[in-house]
Amino acid sequence: MNGIIVIDKPAGWTSHDVVAKLRGILKEKRIGHSGTLDPMATGVLPVFIGRATRAVMFCEADDKEYIAGLRLGIVTDTQDTTGTILSEADVRVSRLDVEQAVLKFTGVQEQLPPMYSAVKIGGQKLYQLARRGIEAERKPRQITIESIEVLPQTGDEFPLRIHCSKGTYIRTLCHDIGRHLGCGGAMSSLRRVRAGAFSEAEAVLIAEVEKAVSEGRIGALLKPVDSLFTSYPPVYIDARQKAKCLNGAEFAVDFSDGLCRVYDSNHDFLMLGQVNGGIMHTVKSFFDV
Repeated sequence: MNGIIVIDKPAGWTSHDVVAKLRGILKEKRIGHSGTLDPMATGVLPVFIGRATRAVMFCEADDKEYIAGLRLGIVTDTQDTTGTILSEADVRVSRLDVEQAVLKFTGVQEQLPPMYSAVKIGGQKLYQLARRGIEAERKPRQITIESIEVLPQTGDEFPLRIHCSKGTYIRTLCHDIGRHLGCGGAMSSLRRVRAGAFSEAEAVLIAEVEKAVSEGRIGALLKPVDSLFTSYPPVYIDARQKAKCLNGAEFAVDFSDGLCRVYDSNHDFLMLGQVNGGIMHTVKSFFDV
């Protein structure tokens, strides 16, 4: 079994929980995911199966889109509402205030990773240190926030639609917006609605995967791995070139320079390739060896 299933991760599950559950359902050991979601988060979690696991690195680099709940007036140790409240304040903030504040957080930013994160310092994950009450020195990381849209307010929360680069901590963004507004803030909910080319419209629940397996139609949920690379042109190689491709060798081609999807004469996807000066190089192969 090879391909990608876009899972709608339920709240309360870790991303690893999803992978472990699918290994049992699909009876497949080679399963991985792209873009870890916090347990409280829901939404798009691309899961890679079989040979498709070789493509995880390409999806990791893609931009993401989220809808997050911003609760003002509290600061917590985890920067979300699952943590211990460190301080509370009255909120005298309007929607316009929030709309003006988020403008300061768009574009290229330096973001300090939260203590409750899997970032490693000195071989230890930050959340392991945080649980022992240790505050470690961290270095800011460069991120890009393409846009933040303030959605209609619900109760005491301001929902935000956020389009951002990989590595962006939405919890930290909510914390920083609250600090900028002078009242503190924490993330109250998080849903990923898009990860690269994958959207929530195509995401399925784990129960739907179980049902598809029992009905013998799991193939209908599997997306081919080359669907990740549709921005690159397809090229087709002959039997002689394919033999070299399968051996990992470079070979001459009559294609334009650049990245491309490489197929054989049967339209089977072989690899992501790079052409330089009429020579095809392997970037990542996806055939069985």
